[in-house]
Amino acid sequence: MNVADFYNPLLPAPSQDPWVMLHEGMFHALNTDGRRVFLRRSFDVLSLFAQPAVTVWKAPASGHASKHLWAPELHRLNGRWLIYYAADDGRNRNHRLWALEAKGDDPAGPYCSRGMIQLGGWSIDATVLPGPSGEHFLLWSGWEGDVKGAQNLYIAPLADPVTLATSRTLLTRPTECWEQRGGAICEGPAVMQRGEATCVVYSASASWTGHSCLGMLVNESGDYLNPGAWKKMGPVFSRTPQVWGNGNASLVAQDEAGLIFYHAKTRHHRGWRDRNVRAQTFTWNTEGLPCFGEPVSTFSCVKSRKPRYRAETIRSDAGAMPAPI
Repeated sequence: MNVADFYNPLLPAPSQDPWVMLHEGMFHALNTDGRRVFLRRSFDVLSLFAQPAVTVWKAPASGHASKHLWAPELHRLNGRWLIYYAADDGRNRNHRLWALEAKGDDPAGPYCSRGMIQLGGWSIDATVLPGPSGEHFLLWSGWEGDVKGAQNLYIAPLADPVTLATSRTLLTRPTECWEQRGGAICEGPAVMQRGEATCVVYSASASWTGHSCLGMLVNESGDYLNPGAWKKMGPVFSRTPQVWGNGNASLVAQDEAGLIFYHAKTRHHRGWRDRNVRAQTFTWNTEGLPCFGEPVSTFSCVKSRKPRYRAETIRSDAGAMPAPI
């Protein structure tokens, strides 16, 4: 059995909000520099972030979605490629969720804008939860009202990839102390489904501080619109003396092994420009739920006993992002 070696970070700072999906044996990775969305693809996850970055979307020079482009995610819904992302006009209070749709069947595009998704107010970090009967649900982070406050997680069924079928349902609030450090925040949801369990792993506490960590919601009933059917656990992936500010995870599972991609901070002061993209393997506990362990130290080797991953290394300087414009 091959042993795959990851050396973190996969992308140097500034890099954040990694998104990785597996489609027909190929890994697809998205990230952003705040104005552009980059795509990398590879059949080998170890060389994924060393691939040349293709720009699949560039924000317009002005307008409602021209600034602060965050957390792009690639999804395939009903045979179409969609990218969900958050953006504003330079003022955070105007942050909304937007969608792009590929004009053809290539995830590299070209893409056209499907416009703003009408969610009723401030919103970021959209992801998609597949339902048991082929339906889809949108999850995101938002304020309860029009004034900045706690960031909650919401869910709603989709009538189509850019339209809600019903009004939003509150999934969870930041009620725990580990969700309230530096700010009461639940954001960056990511979905992992395995067996009877649907897990939503999310970022908690302020992303601009070293307190950011991951929590998890677990649903084993399939009743996704019932907040009482979700069990909160956490923190499930928190800081160590060597790695801090862990957030915005993306999860990929294959058989008995799993990969978590996330960003972490490199400095202890407040801010977002010092984050880098990292990865490591995870396992499953006796209840069949993901067990992430602790974030490994920078430049440490992460062993992944997975036969489909080639025994190569990703250097800490691999796949540097294009310079911001």
